[in-house]
Amino acid sequence: MNRKKQPGAREIALDVLTKVDELGSYSNLQVKSALEKGALSAPDAALVTELVYGTILRQGTLDAVIARFVRGGLKKLQPWVANLLRMSLYQIRFLDRIPDRAVVHEAVEIAKSRGHRGIASLVNGVLRNVLRQPDVWAEPAEATTAAKIAFALSHPEWLVERWLRQYGEEATRQICEANNLPPRTTIRVNRLKISRDELLQQLAEEFPAAEKSPLTPDGIILGQGNPAATRWFREGFYTIQDESSMLVAPALATAPGMRVLDACAAPGGKTTHIAERMENQGELVACDVHPHKRQLIEQAAERLGISIVRTRISDAADLPSQGLGQFDRILLDAPCTGFGVIRRKPDVKWNKRPEDVEAIARVQYRLLTEVSKLLAPGGLMVYSTCTIEPEENQRIVERFVAEHPEFSLDASLADDLPDVVRQTTDASRGYVQLLPHQFHSDGFFISRLKRNPRV
Repeated sequence: MNRKKQPGAREIALDVLTKVDELGSYSNLQVKSALEKGALSAPDAALVTELVYGTILRQGTLDAVIARFVRGGLKKLQPWVANLLRMSLYQIRFLDRIPDRAVVHEAVEIAKSRGHRGIASLVNGVLRNVLRQPDVWAEPAEATTAAKIAFALSHPEWLVERWLRQYGEEATRQICEANNLPPRTTIRVNRLKISRDELLQQLAEEFPAAEKSPLTPDGIILGQGNPAATRWFREGFYTIQDESSMLVAPALATAPGMRVLDACAAPGGKTTHIAERMENQGELVACDVHPHKRQLIEQAAERLGISIVRTRISDAADLPSQGLGQFDRILLDAPCTGFGVIRRKPDVKWNKRPEDVEAIARVQYRLLTEVSKLLAPGGLMVYSTCTIEPEENQRIVERFVAEHPEFSLDASLADDLPDVVRQTTDASRGYVQLLPHQFHSDGFFISRLKRNPRV
C-alpha cells in the first residue's frame, strides 16, 4: 500500500502563508499549529518558520517586484500562487544558503502539483525573469523618499510617511531596518527564586552565549535555543519576555503590601513581574476581557510560585462599577496597533490602516479615563503600549492630564528607568518612547501619572 507523501517544509510554509492571507490569521498561531501537526525535523521546522516570517516581513518589496512581471498585478493571481512567488523570491533575494536553481525547480514542482501547466509556466517565467534582471531590487530612482524606504525596507508607504513626519528620515530608516531584524530571545529572572548571576551560571552549559541585558537588571539575553523547553522554565526560574517590556513593572514603583491593579493583564508577563517586585506580598488584581486568557495568567503565576494574583474577567472600562475599591498602583498596558513589535509580528504592518490608529486611540483614551477612577489619591498609574505612534501614546496622556486636573504626569519616572534609557531618551515629561533600533528591543511607550493627594 502506498503511503501518502508528507508535505515538505516549503509546502507547509506555503499553506501557512495562504491561510494568513485568506483568513486574516495571525502568522505566529498558524506557524505553531503547522509545526505541531507536521512532525518535522528541527532544520525543516526552522525553514518553515524562516520562510513564513521572512516572506511576510518582506512582502511589500516582493509584491512590487512580482507586479513588474505579472500582467494585471497580484490581484489577478490565486492567493496560493501569489504566495508561492513571494516565498520563492524571498529565498532568491534574502537567503544565501539555497541555490537559485533549486528554488525555481521546487517552485515549479509545487505549481505543477497544485495547479495546471499554465500556472507552472507563469511561476517559472516570473522567477527566471527576476534572476535575469537583478536591478529590479534597486530603490526606484524617481520615487519619493517614503516610496524608496517603503520599497527597500518593505513597509507600507502610508506608515513610512507618518514616521518621516514624526521622527525624520534617518530615524525612520533605522526603525524600518530594525523591524526587519530577527528578535532577540530574552528572559526575565524570577528573583523570588534565584538571582540573575546564579541563573546565568546555571544556564551557561546549555546557553553558552547567554549574557546580562544592558537594558534591565532583570533580563538575560539567551542567544540560540528554546527557552520554553528547559527545566529552569518549567520550575519557574524565569519568564520569556522582551527587554523593553521588563521596564514597565519597575515604572510602577511598587512596594510589598500594596494593592495593585493590572487592568489589561493577559497573558500575565507584566502581572507576574509586578508580583515578583512586590516580593509576593500584598494584593494584585489582574483583569482581562477575554475569558480564555484568564487561565494563561493563573498558569504563569502558579509556575513562578506567585500567590498574590487574583484574576478577574472584565472589560477594563467596566471595572469602576464593580466595587473593587481603590488601588495604590494601576497598570494600564493598553491595546494598541502594535507598531513597536513588527519584528515579532510582521503581519501587523500589512493588516493596519491609518483609520485603525484613530480608532484604537479612542478606545485607549476611554480606558484610561475609566480605569483612572480606581486610583487612590497620591497613587501612581502607568499607561504603556507596544507601539511608537504619538497619537496612541504622548497625545493620549497629555490630553488626559489637560482634561483631568487632579492628575499630573510624573517626571520622577526617570528615577525608575535604567541609566542607559535616561541617557538615550527623554523621560523628563513623565513618559518615555523607546524605538526599535535604540536597544535592539521592542518599541515601547511608558508613562507615569500621579493622582494628586486631596487637600
